[in-house]
Amino acid sequence: MTFKISLHAESEMRRRHISGNFVDSVLDCPQQIVEEYGDKKAYQSQIDFGNGKIYLLRVIVNEAVNPKIVVTVYKTSKIDKYWRQL
Repeated sequence: MTFKISLHAESEMRRRHISGNFVDSVLDCPQQIVEEYGDKKAYQSQIDFGNGKIYLLRVIVNEAVNPKIVVTVYKTSKIDKYWRQL
């Protein structure tokens, strides 16, 4: 699947020290895809960024356009807030 990374998402990845490899991994094989506001979805996976603590990496994608656009990217320790129990 093809995704375009927005300038805002690129900026947030740099500011938050999230490598493109982590983002690519979540886009290629997310543990979950959950509905967000509008035409956006959160591709998300629980990841250890190398310090032994698990964070939720959320990649927010606008799916209403082709190619799909990554709007923003962030990691959070508040996994229970965003993780959907199936």
